[in-house]
Amino acid sequence: MAPDDKKKHPLQHLLAGGAAGLVESSVCHPLDTIKTRMQLRRQSATVEKVVVKMRDSMMEPALRLQHSLQDPVLRTAGGLEPGIRMSGPTKLAHVTMHPHTVQAPLGPIGTARRIVEREGFFALYKGLTAVWTGIIPKMAIRFVSFEQYREWMGPPAQQYGVSAGMVTFTAGLASGLTEAILVVTPAEVCKIRMQSQFHSMMDPSQLQKRKYTNVIQTAFLIVKEEGLGALYKGVIPTMLRQGCNQAVNFTAYNYIKREVMARQGTDSLDSWQSLLIGGLSGGMGPLVNNPLDVVKTRLQKQVITPGKTPKYTGLGQACLKIGREEGVLALWKGITPRLLRIMPGQAITFMTYEAVSAQMTKMGWFNV
Repeated sequence: MAPDDKKKHPLQHLLAGGAAGLVESSVCHPLDTIKTRMQLRRQSATVEKVVVKMRDSMMEPALRLQHSLQDPVLRTAGGLEPGIRMSGPTKLAHVTMHPHTVQAPLGPIGTARRIVEREGFFALYKGLTAVWTGIIPKMAIRFVSFEQYREWMGPPAQQYGVSAGMVTFTAGLASGLTEAILVVTPAEVCKIRMQSQFHSMMDPSQLQKRKYTNVIQTAFLIVKEEGLGALYKGVIPTMLRQGCNQAVNFTAYNYIKREVMARQGTDSLDSWQSLLIGGLSGGMGPLVNNPLDVVKTRLQKQVITPGKTPKYTGLGQACLKIGREEGVLALWKGITPRLLRIMPGQAITFMTYEAVSAQMTKMGWFNV
């Protein structure tokens, strides 16, 4: 992700990128868990309609009974069943919530609070082993492939007058597609399966009964039950998402970095500058491609049963179905926690990569 033209050894990209990915994932993973839970939550309006219909159907006999028989029991609060209150000429059912029910808003903070209260604090780190397993090869592929693609496109771009910005954008796009196919899709299928299962991290009996325990076991179980292709559920939206993200990230970061260094008259950035620029560039992609992330999550979450047509069959069909059933805005579910996850994540990634890479250069490692 460094925009300078000085060539670095691939191992330097691998180690610096791996270190950046490890730090970033460890710090920001709870936000990813919150985002996943929000995206998997169905629209509450549908449930409310069902509750209203059930309430009306249950209340109708009571209303008729009061008007026809004028039963005194119905006119006194003491004769009512617990949880139902009759007032005035119209009667409304009041359902008493279970004392242990966690009542929380559907935003990121409420979702986090509900996860912690129901499942324990460490439930926010479900699926982290899947992230760790894929982070080093993903970052290695991202950095090395970006530099390689940019190097390959350099001479033809100069020959045909293609701008450096377009070369950076295309190389970022290609590196995102590459990492999506080789690493990101299988790792995210495992991560989402682990994140989406409900079990309390505080109850040993529930921990023993959970279906997915770690990334290796999850991958083998998915292949055993659903076939190898199940690890590549959602590969198309994942490719589009990763390609878009890396194209925007590399282009924005490199451009802003060059401008800042030119104004300062320096050949490097301070760590806090890398942090700010990385966070800014990281927030641009998700605003555009969040529908791809929602569809990808839904496709990867669903379990394929032989002989049964899955609810979501592809990118276009899933977008239309989600929009029709839950509204167009449902395609931007999880955008807040996703931005909260990606922006600081990219900030930490860029800052750590630049710092580790600069330190290795200073120490004379991998001099080309």
